[in-house]
Amino acid sequence: MQKISRITIQKKNTRRFNIFLNEKYAFSVDEDILVKYNLRKGLELSDEAIAELQKQDNIQKAYSMAVNFLSYRMRTKKEIQNYLREKEVEPQQIDAVIDRLQNEKLIDDREFANAFVHDRMEFSTKGPLIIRQELQKKGVAAETALAATNAYTYEQQFEKAAKLAEKRLQRSTKHSFNKQLQQLQAHLMQKGFTAEVVNDVVVNCKNNKNDNDEWEALCMQGDKLLQKYARKYDGYELHRKVKEGLYRKGFDFTAIDQFLEERREKE
Repeated sequence: MQKISRITIQKKNTRRFNIFLNEKYAFSVDEDILVKYNLRKGLELSDEAIAELQKQDNIQKAYSMAVNFLSYRMRTKKEIQNYLREKEVEPQQIDAVIDRLQNEKLIDDREFANAFVHDRMEFSTKGPLIIRQELQKKGVAAETALAATNAYTYEQQFEKAAKLAEKRLQRSTKHSFNKQLQQLQAHLMQKGFTAEVVNDVVVNCKNNKNDNDEWEALCMQGDKLLQKYARKYDGYELHRKVKEGLYRKGFDFTAIDQFLEERREKE
């Protein structure tokens, strides 16, 4: 048995205390450990008790690191575990810290997921499928991530996706409307919106098609093809090549025929 002969406060960290056994420095502990185990001058400690105190102090250090890590924003259980591993905390100590954080309601993956989804809905252009992937990458269980993203309603998705579509279609483009819709569909899918929402937004865009813009794009592409193929072809063969090229670019057959008729009249 060894007796605590002196306890002093550390100068650089007033929450830590130096423990002296038989007038020699032995180890230091956090204030919480000091209070929890009622450490005081004259108390006798066995080797086993000393080992347990040091073990509990290491857990307390890891806990303090985790709390500091949490002070910046909410974290998932996995994020805390990864952080403590990077700090070279032992696995058993990490488990003890996680248990304490959960008991104290300082980490809760369900609450994290709900807050994360709300934040993404408010401040990003991402759909629920991408948000769900992000949650699972952070260690949130699949069923928890699904439940959280279910709060992202069809109406909210449609409103956001429609705004993205409107902005994208307003860009100056040389492509046919069908080509633009194909690109828009791919873009919205990549953003993580559901297939139902993407399809409905595309249909809505079709119903609001600007025929003037489509005609201007067709004429520009058609004139380019006429200039390109005129070097090798003329007459029927020239118009056939142009018609094939415009159709591959997504333009309507009727509009293509109208364009070629107008160009024939100018020849």
